[in-house]
This record gives sequence, C-alpha cells and structure tokens, in this order.
Amino acid sequence: MESRGLRAVAAPPLHTFEPLRRTALNRIFIVVYTSAIIALLYRHAQTLLHHSTTSLLSFSLNLLLLIADLFLAFMWIGAQAFRVRPIRRKEFPENLKKVINEEDFPGLDVFICTADPYKEPPMNVVSTALSLMAYDYPPEKISVYVSDDGGSALTLFAFTEAAKFASYWLPFCREQNIMERSPKVYFASNNNLSWSPEFEKIKRMYEDMKEKVEHVVDKGEISDEYIIDNPHRQVFKKWTKGFTPTDHPAVIQVVLDRSKDRDVSGNHLPNLIYVSRQKNKASPHHFKAGALNALLRVSAVMTNAPIVLTQDCDMYSNDPKTPLRVLCYLSDPEIQSNFAYVQFPQRFHGKNKDDIYGGESKHVFKINPIGLDGLNGPNYLGTGCFFRRRAFFGGPSTLIPPEIPQLHPNHVVNNPIKSPEILALAHQVAGCNYENQTKWGYQNGFRYGSLVEDYYSGFRLHCEGWKSIFCHPERAAFLGDNPIILVDMLSQCKRWCIGLYEVLFSKHNPLIFGTRYMGFFMNLAYVNYSFWPTWCIPITLYSFIPQLALLNNVSIFPEISEPWFFLYVFLVLGAYGQDFIDYVLDGSSFKRWWNAQRIWMIRGQTCFLFATVEYLLKSLGISTHGFTVTSKVQDDEQSKRYGQGTFEFGVASPFFVPLTMVAIINLFSFLYGLKQVLVGGNMEEGLFLPMALSGFIVLNCLPIYEAIALRNDKGKMPTQVTVIATFLSAALSTAAYLIFNQ
Repeated sequence: MESRGLRAVAAPPLHTFEPLRRTALNRIFIVVYTSAIIALLYRHAQTLLHHSTTSLLSFSLNLLLLIADLFLAFMWIGAQAFRVRPIRRKEFPENLKKVINEEDFPGLDVFICTADPYKEPPMNVVSTALSLMAYDYPPEKISVYVSDDGGSALTLFAFTEAAKFASYWLPFCREQNIMERSPKVYFASNNNLSWSPEFEKIKRMYEDMKEKVEHVVDKGEISDEYIIDNPHRQVFKKWTKGFTPTDHPAVIQVVLDRSKDRDVSGNHLPNLIYVSRQKNKASPHHFKAGALNALLRVSAVMTNAPIVLTQDCDMYSNDPKTPLRVLCYLSDPEIQSNFAYVQFPQRFHGKNKDDIYGGESKHVFKINPIGLDGLNGPNYLGTGCFFRRRAFFGGPSTLIPPEIPQLHPNHVVNNPIKSPEILALAHQVAGCNYENQTKWGYQNGFRYGSLVEDYYSGFRLHCEGWKSIFCHPERAAFLGDNPIILVDMLSQCKRWCIGLYEVLFSKHNPLIFGTRYMGFFMNLAYVNYSFWPTWCIPITLYSFIPQLALLNNVSIFPEISEPWFFLYVFLVLGAYGQDFIDYVLDGSSFKRWWNAQRIWMIRGQTCFLFATVEYLLKSLGISTHGFTVTSKVQDDEQSKRYGQGTFEFGVASPFFVPLTMVAIINLFSFLYGLKQVLVGGNMEEGLFLPMALSGFIVLNCLPIYEAIALRNDKGKMPTQVTVIATFLSAALSTAAYLIFNQ
C-alpha cells in the first residue's frame, strides 16, 4: 500500500491508495484475449479470400460479420485501458483537523442546475440544496448558487420558502447529527428520530412549506397572499408577459446573505443565490455548459471560492462530511499543483431490487473511474464533482487571464454580495452577449461543442495537463434519481450518444487531438467512450444477419467439429465472463448483471442506433434536435410497475420498433432451428452457433414478449408498435428469402 498526505513529522495520513489485486490477472487476460481476436481476424481474412471467388452472397455475409467483429474488437481493446492500473483510495477525514485549522478551510461555491419546474419539481431541487447547505463545514464558507435555466418564478418562490425553513433545518441536523440531510429523504425514511416535540415541529414546517410550494406550482402563478414584503414583490415583477424560458433578462436574487442571516441557534447561514442567466432567441444557449459558465462568472464576482461543486438538482448529499474528504486531497502539497477535480461516483436510490434498466451504470460510474484513477484520473461525470476554480483558466503551468480582473481565480471579493456594484457586475456577466469575443467555453470554463459537456470538459482538462481523483467512500456521498420509464432512459442515453459523436467528429477529438497530450492508455479510454454509440453496428448486425441466414439454412459460422468453433465460444464466454466478474467483485448479483447486459443490447438496438442516424442527418443538415430535460416526475402506476420489476413501454415510441423486430425475428429463427433439431434431425453443424445466438437474444427479449402478448396494463407494448414491427419483420424476412434463394 502506498500512502500520501502531508509529510510533517508525525503528521497523520490524510489519504492512501493501493492497486487492485486482480491487476496482474487483468493484464494476462488482455494478452490471451487479444491473441484470440487476432486469430479471429485471420479466420475472417481466410474466409473472405475463399468466398470472393465463389459466392457474392457468402462474401457479403462474411464481410458484414467482419465489420461487426472489428467494432467488437476495437471496443473491447479500448475498454482494457480501464483494467491496466486500477487503484482504490481511502481518506481519513478524522485526521484533517490535526493538520489544518477549521478557519483555514477554503470557501466552497456549490452550483445546482435546474431547467423546468414541471419536469424537475422545485421541492426536489430545494431538498437537494438544503442537504448541501447542511454540510459539516463552516456555513460562513458555503455559498449555494441555483441556476434556473428555465427562468421560472415558481423555482425562485420555492427557494424563498426554503430559506425560512433552512434557519430551523440546519441547526436541527447539526444537533441531531443526522446523516440524510435532504428533508424529503429524511422525513420519508423509517430511520429518523423517534417522536419528539422538536421533530414534530420541524416536520410540520416542512409539510407546510411543501404544501405551499406545490400549490403554487400546480396553480402556475404566485398569488399576492404569498408575497410578504415589498423587496420580494419587486423581484417577481420581473416576470412580465414577455418573459419566456428562452427570452428573458438576467435575474439574480440573494435569498440568504451569510453576513446578515442567522439560523435560530444564532449561527451563520450559507449564502443562497438564485441565478437565471439572460437569454434571447438570437444568442446561443449552450445548454448546461452555458448555465455553468454563467454560474462560474456570477460566483466569481460575488464570492469567488477556490472550490466549486457542480451538482444535479436531483442528486442530494448523503454524507455531510463529503467536503472534508475533498480537503484530504486539497491539503496535500504533492498533488495540489496539478489536480483539477475530485469526482465522486453517481449512485442512485429507489432502484427496484434487480435494477431492470441497469440504472446504476456500474461501469460508467464506478468500475471505469477506478481504472482511470490509476492513470490521469476519472473523467468528469457531470455531478458530484469538486473542482479547483483555477482549473477553468488554463493548464497547471499556464494561466489564461479572464477578460476582467473580478473573474480571476485569485481575486478577493471585499464588497458585500448585495452591494449595488457587485449585483450590477453579476448581472453583466450573466448576460447572453457577455461571452461574445471571449474565450469562455473554448479555453476557459466548461467547454462548448457537445451535449455531453461533462465528458468534453473533463477531456479538455486532461489534455491541458490536469489530473483528477476518484473518491468513492463506502457510504455514498450523493444519491439521486434515475429514470424508471424505459423511453425516458433511452431518450437520455440518445442525447449522450449524440454529444459523444459531436466530440468524436470535432477538431478536439480523442483519436487525433488527445493522442498528443495524454498517455496512450488514458487517451484510449477517452476514445472508447467517444465510440460508445457505435455499439449499434455490431449489435444490430448480430441481431439480424445470423438469424436470417438460419431461417434460410445458410451457414456462416464454423461447424461444431471445427477448431474455429471453440475460438468463437472462448471469445463470447471470455468477454461476458470478464464483465460478469467485474460486477460480482463490485458486489452485484447475477440478476443485476444480467439486466445490465440486456440493457446494453436494448440500447444498441434503440438509442445507439437512433443517435447514429440522427447525428448523420444532422451533419447533412436534414434534422436537428436540441437538449431536452429528462422528467423527474413519476406516475404512481408506473412507479408500482417499476417496483415489481415490470418493463414500462406504454408509449408508441419509434425506439420500440427495431426492438420488437429483433424480438420477432430471433424468436422465429430460434423456433425454426429447434424444429430442425427435434423434427428433422438434420440440422447442419454450422447452424448451431446462430441458433444459440438466437436463443440468447430470445432470453433477453422475454419482457418484450410479455409486453406484446401477456399484459393488459398501460405499460404494455402499444398495438401500433407491434403491428408496424410485425410488418417490417415480414418484409425483411421476405427480402432475405429472395436474396438467399436467388
């Protein structure tokens, strides 16, 4: 085990790390499996050379399988970058106060992003903000900035109510040493305090606040009875008839001022600032990256804390000591000079027992970051990330000065945040035209050019020479919601895929640009991520080509008696076995792993495929789609079905058409192969592998068959989708029959 931290005499360690024990076995398996891939490609070359002189059909089929296998090989090799040097870290926040005084703790600016009060209910955003305001950290050093990119008065109203509740909630959390400091989660759990007058009082206050806010949201407007003073009335007057989510002035409201506001126990309250950047239809919005850059500038003018936490509005704090873990790394002079951020994993609550939609995304949010941590550090995951503000202004050795001195990362703010000059400048830097002719989004701040601003920004920071750290304590630092409706999950994933394509085909793509600035394995990992949506190519080809060949008694795989047959078996079992071991060693069950690999197949046939087509059309100027917010609102019936482990279809989404086609064609090809074995007994040995493949896909498609034929609830497969998919499957099978039998 290697230990690092402050190295004064007898100073206690602040953090340690050690390589994972399976690293050596990972490297051996990489060599063996790569040799098998080379052997497979050799067989493809032989087969193509043979069939090029005999049958055009056989040549075409084998060429398609070669394309599929090249993509599979490329993606597998890229994924091995995560297995070359995985490490596990541990922090000792209990030693922190022995090394640094609390008054020397750096300031912390927290950024929370929301965009739509109907898809992201304000009470959920409020609970997230309150959980972060209640950190075990000096409250006078915390400033919470809420970016409302939809510019909704309803969201601001919710936070004016939350500010009143915070003066009771924060001291209550400290006095009772509560770990779950999101009031929504705390009052819904069964682990809270036994009844007491104080508990009952706080709970009643929370319920009153919740009722008032939800009433205002349901009504869609703020009645005069809820506006208790003239300053608030003046603020809400900014929402005129011409005020829309895409065209409105900047709104910055200091809801809590730590220099003046106190809680009921007399302690400082953190700053709480509502920010809605200016928008107009003529200016680019840059979606979330634009909102984060506006927060960077506004916070620099108002507080300019050296540490910045970016947080999704539905990811609440689950451990109040999280900032202390970050300080364990910030206080280490050996790594402080070149590390940009500390990333925590995304972890979720409310998943059903077997996580049917693979929502925990274990590879993306935990297994892969552990592997990257042994290289230059994890990629930025978009939430749960503590940045050094300095990292947004050039590389470790080259600071790019901002256009005005008040935005410099070392600028000291001396004026009160409510002073006219501070507020005037804050509104100026939140203007939609402020970034014109500046380096924001291209050299400074969060980077523009992709819907996945997190992946792209992390990539650019690593290219500039910054390193990062992955911190994953046993108790989750943050917990959030993930979609419980299949179409929402697929839509979210499609947006990510389009964003990855935008990076892949940009001038800063990992294939060319990244190679010059990062080590081989670190860049290989980013390449693997950027090619993620191309999984649709091998998955789609292997979902249709062997099955259609099987239905027409055409053999495209080696026979059981051939040595090549065992190569295919090894490649399949090796890849799936490696993935399964990763899950098991990380504490998952077989069912969770099975559901995760099923979702991988479903994504390949739906959102990966649609993202590829949409990006191609967009590149040709035929179609463009913007950023959409994933709904956090859940229907009771949908929640019930999700809790029972039942797939949610329900809507006639185009996503479900190719998915249903795969289910239909694979079922018929498997039944045809089974008939050949049971009835005729003359099935060719070369048809065994496609039959096994069809059977495997049929097992994965069981929820689809159930949704088509066995369910009557609102979440069943829509009849329209089934009819269209059946017609297209018949047309594809007929075309295949004509081609195979010409």
